[in-house]
Amino acid sequence: MMSFKNIQISVDHGVYWLMLHRPDSRNALNTEMLSEIEAAINEAESIPEVRVIIIHSVSEKAFAAGADIKQLSKKTSLDALSPGMQALYDKIESSKKATIAAVDGYALGGGCELAMACDIRIATEQATFGLPELNLGIIPGAGGTQRLARIIGKGRALDMILTGKKISGIEAMDIGLVTYLVATNKDLLEKANTVASRLLNRGPIAIQLAKMAVHKGYDVDQSTALWMEKLSQAVAFETEDKQEGTSAFMEKRTPTFQNN
Repeated sequence: MMSFKNIQISVDHGVYWLMLHRPDSRNALNTEMLSEIEAAINEAESIPEVRVIIIHSVSEKAFAAGADIKQLSKKTSLDALSPGMQALYDKIESSKKATIAAVDGYALGGGCELAMACDIRIATEQATFGLPELNLGIIPGAGGTQRLARIIGKGRALDMILTGKKISGIEAMDIGLVTYLVATNKDLLEKANTVASRLLNRGPIAIQLAKMAVHKGYDVDQSTALWMEKLSQAVAFETEDKQEGTSAFMEKRTPTFQNN
């Protein structure tokens, strides 16, 4: 396991916990922290036993309150055109593993965009989501203008982005930004573990193929998307995991997937 300054890492029964840990700055996403997150994601991808990545915060006050404004104030147009945070979040979205964002406290700007890059979002009622970048004279630049519209619809996304309004975990659940809602931080960790346990019982190759079919098929016509689905299924049919899954079902036992 790698050692980091701004995040904490642990692996438990196939779950890779990536804990954001800059409590003095409400987990403001500076360059160093983003580099550490990317290194951790790469590490999780390289461990065969890991099936699920959970991104959470050590602090209950903030999941991540956005980009580091001191660093942001010095950025130029060339910085905006570099891969940066957008590329990192693309990597998280396209991860071979299932990803969960467990959100308590503030998830603003880049923090909200980080949560949206994950497959599943779990939040407490006290969580606060928002994309307030226009207050700084810039726009959400780590996927916020695209992912938010795809998750909650263009009209609601424009409202949140243009007005900069912040919404609670309860409202986020109502509009579909959040997948599961819980009352407290303790409940949050329990729910994250419960959802992770369900994911661990699914075929890992099937998870990867299903994610790819959804993401790549979303923005093309349905006929093309259905061919993507069919080709993904053809790959799944040739795996040992498919044979194990069907055999286990017929034999009334829990499958033991080997990721091949």
